[in-house]
Amino acid sequence: MDMKMERPQVSLDTFRPLLPAVAVACALLAAWMGWNAWQQHRDDARHGAIEQSRDAAVQQIGAVLAAGHKRFAEELEDPALQAAIAGDEFARAGTLLVDGWPGATRGEVLAPGLDRAYAALPDRGYGTVAAMEAALAEDKPVAWMVRVEGEPRLALAAPVRKDDRVVAVALVQLDPRPVTGPVGSAAVGDDTYLALRQRGHSLVERGDVDLAGGAEALAKPVAGSDLRVAAAVPDVAGAPFGLGAMGCLVATLVLALLALLAWRAPQLAARRGAAAGEADADADDDATLLTLAESAALSPDEETATVTKEAPPPVPASPGDASTPAIDRGIFRAYDIRGVVGRDLSPAVAELIGHAIGSLMQEKGHAEIVVGRDGRLSGPDLSASLITGLRKAGRNVVDIGMAPTPLVYFGAYELRAGSCVSVTGSHNPPDYNGFKIVVGGETLHGEAITDLYARIADDRLHTAPTLGLLQERGIDDDYVRRVASDIQIDRPLKVVVDAGNGVAGELGPKVLAAIGAEVIPLYCEIDGTFPNHHPDPSEPHNLADLMQMVERLDADLGIAFDGDGDRLGVVTRDGHNIFPDRLLMLFAADVLERNPGAQIIFDVKCTGRLPGYILRHGGSPLMWKTGHSLIKAKMRETEAELAGEMSGHFFFRERWYGFDDGIYSAARLLEILGAQPGRPSDVLDALPDGIATPEIKVDAPEGNPHAFVEQFIEQAKFDDARLSTIDGLRVDWADGWGLVRASNTTPVLVMRFDADNKEAMVRIKDAFRTQLLALRPDLALPF
Repeated sequence: MDMKMERPQVSLDTFRPLLPAVAVACALLAAWMGWNAWQQHRDDARHGAIEQSRDAAVQQIGAVLAAGHKRFAEELEDPALQAAIAGDEFARAGTLLVDGWPGATRGEVLAPGLDRAYAALPDRGYGTVAAMEAALAEDKPVAWMVRVEGEPRLALAAPVRKDDRVVAVALVQLDPRPVTGPVGSAAVGDDTYLALRQRGHSLVERGDVDLAGGAEALAKPVAGSDLRVAAAVPDVAGAPFGLGAMGCLVATLVLALLALLAWRAPQLAARRGAAAGEADADADDDATLLTLAESAALSPDEETATVTKEAPPPVPASPGDASTPAIDRGIFRAYDIRGVVGRDLSPAVAELIGHAIGSLMQEKGHAEIVVGRDGRLSGPDLSASLITGLRKAGRNVVDIGMAPTPLVYFGAYELRAGSCVSVTGSHNPPDYNGFKIVVGGETLHGEAITDLYARIADDRLHTAPTLGLLQERGIDDDYVRRVASDIQIDRPLKVVVDAGNGVAGELGPKVLAAIGAEVIPLYCEIDGTFPNHHPDPSEPHNLADLMQMVERLDADLGIAFDGDGDRLGVVTRDGHNIFPDRLLMLFAADVLERNPGAQIIFDVKCTGRLPGYILRHGGSPLMWKTGHSLIKAKMRETEAELAGEMSGHFFFRERWYGFDDGIYSAARLLEILGAQPGRPSDVLDALPDGIATPEIKVDAPEGNPHAFVEQFIEQAKFDDARLSTIDGLRVDWADGWGLVRASNTTPVLVMRFDADNKEAMVRIKDAFRTQLLALRPDLALPF
């Protein structure tokens, strides 16, 4: 009997239960691929459109600049202009340069030293000077967008040569609209971005400004200038499997067809079986489609609680006895005069100090002086007595009333006095007060301070036959206008300002609001008892409330001022305290962008990563002694453009006057952060960092920190390290450093440690602890 082996029969019934799921899966995949196809198509279209607008703008601006440079070159070849330059008739040459040039508003021709330009600062504005400096430095024509009297202008500058020698530099100011117009009138959709940029600033922006951070990826330079046109489109995720729009479309069609076949397969099989007479056909087979349900969870709004502090009762400062003019020599410090009211300072002592300052001014030939005071309770009496002493010496006094120390310094420049005194206790407790003194543009320090004591002790006081004049004048608005005319931030930043109830509480927020920031004041009511916390941002615990408020209000940044407003502290939204030496890195990079090779000064307490950062940005770093008056003196000696201290003092000579000013420094910080894409926290956190301690203050043995530090320098032994005795003892290793120095304002030792990692920090602290305790075993070290 023949045995036939039957082949297994695979029936559609085997897969019938899976077909609805296959159909749904293919349909979902088809929808996903179709959505990707649409996204890729829209992205390609946006890219094409914005790149077309960018290229057209670059071409138009390039053509405008090329025509401008050509006309500029032709004008410089004019025989009459050349003759005027040869005859040193630079003013006439400037007039000839723009004569008959449509759109040109002003021409200048100056000697290569630019002495006239610098002498006219700050009134003439810095932009044109910077453009002329760039033309000389690059030895070629340049095109810059600048601001002149608050209005944008296009500045073309070029060196003028004769016989291969630069004999002058010329600049012409032109209407900026032919340069800004191509971007301003370009076709830009609401979901794309186009901007005209110069260095770190956006001059014109169009479209969705939230895309500004990624615009450099599509930026294109404009020939013959530092300008560029930046563009951006929203980020679109890459297509699946690297497929483009067409690939995704094909995949969509294939998957849709498969979904249809899977869905229709049972019905087709049933009809085919019925036609063949198969009795097993299941005519009742119905496919079941699953229903997809969507659910949404509600997120309850979080309530923001307002934490208020109950202020402690005021602690009034005790006025001294006016009939007791005895003076403690110890209040004449390295940088200023400072003491405890009622013990060291009294109105009678203040009058003698004013008389001594006035006598010094008389010897040096200075007649005018500005006086201001901080918000301490003893300020009015001490200030009035100081003014009495100054007037006894025949000095004419302008009393600007309650004012931050930087405003007093500003008054010395703005009112052409050249001399000033700020009656302030700075960041010291409420019962302190003192005097910061400038005579003839020089901040008194060291021997110049102690000489005031000697004048009083030796009765070398000049008494004029008639009292000097007294004028009361407010200059707050002048200061605000001056800063706001120089700085306007590119985008609004939300900033919490903590003045610690110090005197900067009114002026600081006003200035930052004037430059375009959204300001939220915290402890900005001026109260000489400092009821909320000590006004010293160098102490991290004083920033706790500021950090909390920045986080709660979702602000971009927290700004803190000290008691008299000449120091700056900064915290980020993420709760990071950005130490001043890292802020100095940011300021240095900005200043060096416009001033290559400039000297940047920092004090001995700053991080070891700072010098390398300055060098990498083309600057010249210089470490110097701590102290605002010492730093300012070194700045004058070296003509440095910028300086900073770990305590939070920043000194800008570029675009400012070179004195320490916490309020102006805050404005410069917001200017830099406003020009950067992304969150200010990210910009600040990206600065080089390691492990660092804040300032550590230890009570000095016998209250004499200088004697202890001198002994420490003589006896301490550190192997394999570089020692510096500029100010105390700083010991540098390859992976970190440590410092011990004597405070010049309080009887304490100031220490700081900085390292690349935790292991190095532990080793460096241990090395210092061993050496310090070897000299003084009873020293109370907090590390």
